[in-house]
Amino acid sequence: MDNASVVTFFRLSGLNYRMQHRIILFVLTLLCYSVIWIVDIVVIMTITVDRKLHEPMYIFLCNLCISGLYGTAGFYPKFLMDLLSTTHVISYAGCLLQSFVLHSSSGSDLSILAVMAYDRYVAICHPLMYHSVMTTQRISLLVAFSWLLPLLCMFTNTMTIFQSKLCSSHIPKLYCSNSLIDKLACSASIANTSIAHVNIAIYVVHFFFLLWSYMCLVRTCLTSQQGRKKFMQTCIPHLVSLISFAFAVLFDLMYTRFGSRMSSQGLQNFMAINVFLIPPVLNPLVYGLTLTKIHSRVLGFIQERKEIVETK
Repeated sequence: MDNASVVTFFRLSGLNYRMQHRIILFVLTLLCYSVIWIVDIVVIMTITVDRKLHEPMYIFLCNLCISGLYGTAGFYPKFLMDLLSTTHVISYAGCLLQSFVLHSSSGSDLSILAVMAYDRYVAICHPLMYHSVMTTQRISLLVAFSWLLPLLCMFTNTMTIFQSKLCSSHIPKLYCSNSLIDKLACSASIANTSIAHVNIAIYVVHFFFLLWSYMCLVRTCLTSQQGRKKFMQTCIPHLVSLISFAFAVLFDLMYTRFGSRMSSQGLQNFMAINVFLIPPVLNPLVYGLTLTKIHSRVLGFIQERKEIVETK
């Protein structure tokens, strides 16, 4: 039996609230999504327009903000529609697409954070070699790596799930997830399990690289006052972003493992959407407030616009 003849849509759960409560959630969610777009676009446009910010660290930050917008675009529009709808369904193709976007965005976030850690490692641990190592070609390769690797990993994972025969259409979550779709398969797929484990192994390597790079950074900072100054200025925002991402992923894993045992639907939903809530807002705010070049450029632009308005 072809899987498309068994399942043509999925039913999502988690929005068993009264309509008045869902309207309040809709307004708050729309406000949150608007804030995400505003803060991320401000950072992206600031870095793009100001040629003085066309440096490796800011280029990687720009891509981190783009990844945040990419991931939230896979979640918020559908979630906002579900809040105003009495039926919470998504088509088979739409579910696979949403899952692909959300997973590849998370993978891209981790890859970009790893690339940013490499950039800081070279800048602080080998400052004399920085400009010879972080060339335009190297930067382009690192940006391509941080996008193409997660897209390839999630594409192969999604394609193996697409070929599976599904015997149920209920997803116990606010959005689609490859792991939850795989649980609906009539039989376990060796190919899908193998690819999933390979993907996990790839990002475990990312994690150990991040751990190694920060061990080197801390060791250098303990022996160098200049390195300590650079660490406080540029690594602290990166570390905050990394910690917020780690907690968001941890909440998502806890939801996948223990979500069905939780009595509070609100707590389940918060743990499910945390990865699309905190990092996309926190990343541009942390960098925008702590990196002097971005902070001063944004304030300068606001002052320029204010002067233009006053002259009119």
